[in-house]
Amino acid sequence: MTKNIIKITAILGFAAISLSSCSKENPPLVYFPDMYYPVAYDPLMKAEDAYSTHENEIPAFVKNNGATGLGPVNGTVVHDKDAVADVAANDRMTPDTYNAGYDESKTITASPLNPANQAKDLERGKVLFDRTCAACHGTAGDGQGPIVVSGAYSGVPKYADREITVGSVHYVLTNGRNAMGSYAGQLTPGDRWRVAMYVMNAFKGGIAPAATPAAAVASTSVTTSPQK
Repeated sequence: MTKNIIKITAILGFAAISLSSCSKENPPLVYFPDMYYPVAYDPLMKAEDAYSTHENEIPAFVKNNGATGLGPVNGTVVHDKDAVADVAANDRMTPDTYNAGYDESKTITASPLNPANQAKDLERGKVLFDRTCAACHGTAGDGQGPIVVSGAYSGVPKYADREITVGSVHYVLTNGRNAMGSYAGQLTPGDRWRVAMYVMNAFKGGIAPAATPAAAVASTSVTTSPQK
């Protein structure tokens, strides 16, 4: 009987110690608290450790007056280095707002990129098209890419048969159309314009020159072709 009491006491004591060591008032030691206790910092506020009350002394934050909104790391890629950021694909877009935006995009006949760099933009646009679009659209823009030829996918339009502008191609790249999804997550705003420029130059007989490097030129006619 005495042995059983000792065993029960030992078990209860061990359980009590285990529970107390895991309590919030007395947390166990962790070696990487910044990862163990993640916190979503407000980039405009001073940073505080999630596991303590003292102000964060991370040197980068201290140099930034305590704010966590730091600049890009050296060597990283700037998302909008061309300064042509646009509204990316919107999952809440209704058919009416999408179609209205698509019709409006047909009036854009020149990209907002600097026309002085057009040759380089077209060269990069070709590279990006071959990597990103040719699997379905084909390197000739005839809708006969390897995926279509294999029979796995069909209905990809031939650019030569479509009434499109550089603006409408960019709009479809940004928001998707029909079975084609948005490529806003794969291509930067500037690169989407470069691909659209390449499509118009290679498969539609050329692209209209931009009147200014900062804004696209609107044409006087609006077409309503159903696809990119």
